[in-house]
Amino acid sequence: MTKNHAQSNIHHQNNAATTVPPLLEVRNLSVRFNDKTVVDQVSFGIAAGEKLALVGESGSGKTITALSLLQLAGDAKMSGQALFQGRDLLTLPAPDIRAVRGGQIAMVFQEPMTALNPLIPIGQQIAEVLELKQALTSAQSFNAAVEMLARTGIPEPARRARAFAHQLSGGQRQRAMIAMALASKPLLLLADEPTTALDVTLRGQMLDLLSDLQRETGMAVLLITHDLNLVRRFADRVAVMEHGVLVEQGEVASVFATPEHAYTRRLMASQPQRDVVEADPAATLPPVLQTEHLRVAYPVPLPGLRGWFQKGEFIAVQGASLQLQPGQTLGVVGESGSGKSTLAQAILGLLPHAGTLELAGQGWQAPASRNTPANQRLRQQVQVVFQDPFSSLSPRLTVEEIVGEGLRVHAPTLSTAERRSRVQQALEEVGLSEAQFPGLLARYPHEFSGGQRQRLAIARALIVQPRLLVLDEPTSALDVTIQQQVLSLLQGLQRHKGLSYLLITHDMDVIRAMAHHIVVMKDGAVVEQGPLAQVLAQPQQAYTRQLMAAALA
Repeated sequence: MTKNHAQSNIHHQNNAATTVPPLLEVRNLSVRFNDKTVVDQVSFGIAAGEKLALVGESGSGKTITALSLLQLAGDAKMSGQALFQGRDLLTLPAPDIRAVRGGQIAMVFQEPMTALNPLIPIGQQIAEVLELKQALTSAQSFNAAVEMLARTGIPEPARRARAFAHQLSGGQRQRAMIAMALASKPLLLLADEPTTALDVTLRGQMLDLLSDLQRETGMAVLLITHDLNLVRRFADRVAVMEHGVLVEQGEVASVFATPEHAYTRRLMASQPQRDVVEADPAATLPPVLQTEHLRVAYPVPLPGLRGWFQKGEFIAVQGASLQLQPGQTLGVVGESGSGKSTLAQAILGLLPHAGTLELAGQGWQAPASRNTPANQRLRQQVQVVFQDPFSSLSPRLTVEEIVGEGLRVHAPTLSTAERRSRVQQALEEVGLSEAQFPGLLARYPHEFSGGQRQRLAIARALIVQPRLLVLDEPTSALDVTIQQQVLSLLQGLQRHKGLSYLLITHDMDVIRAMAHHIVVMKDGAVVEQGPLAQVLAQPQQAYTRQLMAAALA
């Protein structure tokens, strides 16, 4: 008998011994796509008001398990049972399962920007759920939507209800998703990586919000995540999945204190490790990046009649002065809305700015967005790796076209054979080869895992031989073991190529592993900066201490 089946039997015996049946009981759930089994004989239960965390690496089957409960796994073939209040969710006819979705069972997705409709105001999207599930009038449902947004802590909920998804910050979009999920007062909430893309303080706020709403409504929560710190802080019990098999489950305190399965122990040990060439304080090389009093402002409409004749401005970055030395990493941390990404876009020449900004001793020719010869040469010196490789890689281009795209701009005289050779070399540098992936150059991004797609994104950036890489949350969308692999890759590339990194992240573990210096931003201003060890050991600002405390919570 396998450990999973043994745990299943123990689980059923425990249930038989209790007087109250679980709200949801999954028995021997298996999910197959064609001949491939992605979930294999998984069994677990959730009691009313309980918080269960389902953890594992990408591809472990945890999201497919949750989607299967609502018959959202596409053309998958499912077997086993998922008993919800005595009814098997896997066999419910279409009208009945539609009534369950968003009603008795709701779901919060990982990326609200793709889950929310970009063409409909947030409040109207929440109101549609209320109209459908609670038969309210349009006016009643919109008022209730505003109340739901207020409960999630969104400032100015009436105004935000009329805003579109792109007009909200990441934390506000996630709050809107939670409001939409809870609008119909579900008995069970499926939360799929609900805090992955959020900074540490917002992550804590989201956890506190979910905990408060869970206690208030009495709903159960199935949390799907790869963040073990999140599990420790939020869940009552944890279930660990590997390659579609549930290998271990139990009380959070017990599993974290004495993990029994080797895979669980490996997950616990997968923390970012520091392996960088430490900065030489005596070195006096010219900086790769230098800014003095950098300022970035956006035009905004003014209220009343003044808005007809003039525009106001929103200052996103104010007075930012910083330096980045060759072969080093400058970490930029701060909450959502602190100006981190705006700073990066200005450095990349994507936004107009005031003040001084020099890359390798040269500045962008105004406007920086113009593709002048000087700006084009500068763009070769600075490249970017984005947070989500799936959305940053074109799904219609092959690997060869994606990675070689920069060469068509910056090395147009190369022949097809020479360009292909450079592409293969860049791919090998990031750990992707034809031997590992037959037909690699002709493949498409969807044929790779999240970590492999991020390697493709890094290869695309490296192929033009830049001096500076802007890393915008390069590992936040990856699970802990893949995150460590990508960080090790970046560390090795920095050592061998002398690359400089501008690292934007909310993960203090990543900062500790990668950064030489750190810049802390709040409300568009640099409030503290200095060598990593100095800022971490003796933070001077209360805001920095608050970030550190949130990271350790």
